[in-house]
Amino acid sequence: MLNEHNGSGVTRPVGTYEDGHVQEVVRQAHEELRHLLQQRADVMRRIGTIKQTITGLANLFGDGVLGDELLELVDRKSHGRQPGFTKACRMILLEAGRALSARDVCDEIRKRMPPVLDRHKDPVASVTTVLNRLVDYGEAQAVLLSNGRRAWRWIADTVPELPVETTESRSVARR
Repeated sequence: MLNEHNGSGVTRPVGTYEDGHVQEVVRQAHEELRHLLQQRADVMRRIGTIKQTITGLANLFGDGVLGDELLELVDRKSHGRQPGFTKACRMILLEAGRALSARDVCDEIRKRMPPVLDRHKDPVASVTTVLNRLVDYGEAQAVLLSNGRRAWRWIADTVPELPVETTESRSVARR
């Protein structure tokens, strides 16, 4: 495709974009982008599942079962300072195990780490922005509560339940 220069210094393409080769490149790039975005959503969902599992184990057995690196990866390691605003919202949503409204998230942050909200003139609006961003990242999902209000929940794969071992199943397994 040739470029044409006019007297004002503006360059514009000469020809049409209906050129088969250009359209094929655009189509392939579009398809690859869609595929990569789906992969990112799948990976973020899987990360959410793993983080929820690790957080649940830490809640059950204490943070001592996790090493420093793992504590850092699941946002539980204390640095002697308050976590960032997005990190705080992420942690609250992850640990909730249910859908929360922006006001619920604010209330939890206010309970656990009040200084995080100090810099925000309208904390609910700030939390809403972060929660919507977590939806864009594929980490959260926006849902409607029964009262018609919007809420967000952490996205995680459904984890299959482990079979409960009974006395009978143990004796059968030994045979």
